[in-house]
Amino acid sequence: MRFEFTEEEEMLRNQIRRLTREKIAPLSNAVAEKEESREIALQIIRLLGDQGFCGLYVPQEFGGAGISSVGICIVREELSKVSHLADLLFAELGLATFGITLEGNEEQKRSYLPRVARGEILGSFSLTEPNAGSDVAALQARAKRDGDSYLLSGEKAFASVAGLADLCLIFAKTDMEKGRKGISAFLVEAGTPGVEIRPMEMMAGSPEYSVYLEDCRLPAANRLGKEGAGWDIAFGTLDTFRVTVGAAMLGVAEAAFEEAFSYARKRVAFGRPIAEFQATQLKLANMAMEIEAARWLVYRAAHLKDEGKVSRTIKYASMAKLFATEMAWRVADEAVQIHGGSGVTKGVKVEQLLREARLPRIYEGTSEIQRLTIYREMERGF
Repeated sequence: MRFEFTEEEEMLRNQIRRLTREKIAPLSNAVAEKEESREIALQIIRLLGDQGFCGLYVPQEFGGAGISSVGICIVREELSKVSHLADLLFAELGLATFGITLEGNEEQKRSYLPRVARGEILGSFSLTEPNAGSDVAALQARAKRDGDSYLLSGEKAFASVAGLADLCLIFAKTDMEKGRKGISAFLVEAGTPGVEIRPMEMMAGSPEYSVYLEDCRLPAANRLGKEGAGWDIAFGTLDTFRVTVGAAMLGVAEAAFEEAFSYARKRVAFGRPIAEFQATQLKLANMAMEIEAARWLVYRAAHLKDEGKVSRTIKYASMAKLFATEMAWRVADEAVQIHGGSGVTKGVKVEQLLREARLPRIYEGTSEIQRLTIYREMERGF
């Protein structure tokens, strides 16, 4: 059994840890106005590309480092400790372009993947609709064939960083009668006529957007894979990245714990630091235990993915995503409780972390969907 990172993985962790603290955190904290956010987002993704982290999404033959679930988890854990924006940009780039690795033709791979590895583009993944979340087969966005092109119409919701992105992966039905088997995937570049992107107001301040498509004409060459391959592309991507959501929530929980631990040792009540009270000690001990339990679930699932243990990956990835996201919410909530009134003050770190910990319990498969997935895999004997 494997209980420690390899030497290469430790080097990767130390490398991303230095980068986040020295360069990415200051950039992320500088985001104040929307017109500045794309410029700063590009700086962040280029920093990640320059040091090879974006290459973890890309096969070696296209300039990447080779796909590594453990590596992606390490990067997301460290990014999310200091910058929600940086983690979101990194994750969305992978979500938007991993389908190219899965189903792209040679021209699409050569056009996009080397640029992904270098951190030259921002990506966005657009599957969800206002009335089609967990029930993906119910999506209503439509792609109608018109000669050598398609006309896309419909509405997408919760498209992270879409307003900043150079490339969006959009899912639409090419056959409305076939349910999930009628879904296809399309590569849509920024500035394409017929696409309108509007910001959504989110509780965590995430750059989320609605995407409106009205007779958006795309060349047939922009279709990713065959007609009807969209379901497989979407879930092949989500199955790969599900466990990395757990890694990101590890980072959020660790940041919340560190804030609470530090505050408890400094905050004086009734003549002594609150860390000396047993009630506070019990909270902090439980937080540390849950973080450690989540760590093993996350990295075991990532290791199984890298080892190609497909029959076991789905169950353990769902367990990791479910437990880590629920854990991060509990830990962040306890961190706020330890801070008392100051913990619910706007601008205090733990208040921000609590808001950041809420949405991951919903996206890329709700906690309820993860439980159903785990049960389904148990019935199959995995």
